[in-house]
Amino acid sequence: MKLLPQAQQGLRGTLKVPGDKSISHRGLILGAISTGITHLHNFLLSQDCLSTLKALQALGIPISINEQTVTIHGRGLQGLQSPHQNLNMGNSGTTTRLLTGLLSGQHLTATLIGDSSLSQRPMQRVQQPLQKMGAQIQLTSGHLPLIIVGQPLKSLSYQMPIASAQVKSALILAALQADTPSTIIEHLPTRDHTERLLRQFGGVITTSPNHYTITVNPQPKLLGQDLTIPGDISSAAFFITAATIIPHSRIKLIDVGLNSTRTGILKVLKKMGGKVHISTRSQNKAENYGTLEIQSASLKPIKLTAADIPSVIDELPLIALLAATAEGTSEISGAAELRVKETDRIATIVCELRKFGIKIIEKTDGFIIYGQPNWTINNPHLDSHGDHRISMMLAIAALKANQPLTLKNSGAVNISYPKFFQDLHSLIIEE
Repeated sequence: MKLLPQAQQGLRGTLKVPGDKSISHRGLILGAISTGITHLHNFLLSQDCLSTLKALQALGIPISINEQTVTIHGRGLQGLQSPHQNLNMGNSGTTTRLLTGLLSGQHLTATLIGDSSLSQRPMQRVQQPLQKMGAQIQLTSGHLPLIIVGQPLKSLSYQMPIASAQVKSALILAALQADTPSTIIEHLPTRDHTERLLRQFGGVITTSPNHYTITVNPQPKLLGQDLTIPGDISSAAFFITAATIIPHSRIKLIDVGLNSTRTGILKVLKKMGGKVHISTRSQNKAENYGTLEIQSASLKPIKLTAADIPSVIDELPLIALLAATAEGTSEISGAAELRVKETDRIATIVCELRKFGIKIIEKTDGFIIYGQPNWTINNPHLDSHGDHRISMMLAIAALKANQPLTLKNSGAVNISYPKFFQDLHSLIIEE
């Protein structure tokens, strides 16, 4: 049980959040299937990203780490080797789904396993479209363990039934190995890091003006890159939320990724009356990034529907927390995907926020929140349920508490942000 900090005096300071998790995963994979050397600077050394790194090493890719720079000696598009043991995905759904797409077209056989949480997450959503391409994938009742026997792949024209950047990216990686160009159609645009990075590495991939239709040309000649990964806006969102809901706060977050498919949290916060200012904005080869200045604010309630969800899917626990401090009734719907994350995040958010005395009603695809600026704690013992984003959200909520609170399973933060508590303490004004 971890004793959580409080912040009655507010938050102050400047912070550089860790590298983007999505880009760290994808940079590793594209570096592995490129020719030449790839350097990933500001790489996120979290458990999830290390799951991808170790899996690629087991597939015969030489990878080394020097502080926060990862060096990958690429072996080309067909350069992976059969692993000598099962590939352990840990807790990482991104690793699992992206590697399933990549390995489907390789000349090898591999078995993917994961921890108890990952082994409950649905994998048919990636298996089924890959099988249409000729992939040979065997699941265990729709879940891990997953066995892949690499096959020659044919092209695909596929309309995504759900909004999933992981499934989309798996199909893109498979399409690179197909016989002719493939088309992927989304009904709602999802994060596009794979498309942006693939172009940087030399791939030929086009996106329609409305961002819904993606065409992937096969058999590209990918070349190793020198890539600096921007800060993860999903990590920054915890401090954005903290500075917003804790009175007397003013903080600065530098070099945060500002990819337009990921900045939904900033748009939501603006609608709620939050005070976030982008003071500088820059661009590297693939991604936008900038410096954010945030100060505390009184918030208005919000209503989100299915069209809003893809750009805030990772931040929904924090949006629920923001709504809990807003005076009035907020409603989030169209978010059934939360049910199949590291936990059932709808049930978990409802369970844990009620401990703060917040009135919240669980719905099939979201929740209704009756917010108020001040809370009355009715249970000081919080639980992350092993979910890294729930763990960090509860630590931010506890900053408002007027009594000590404890957190069970706080170590879950290591999945995506090992230094989270250290960085949080650095911003708290001591009495």
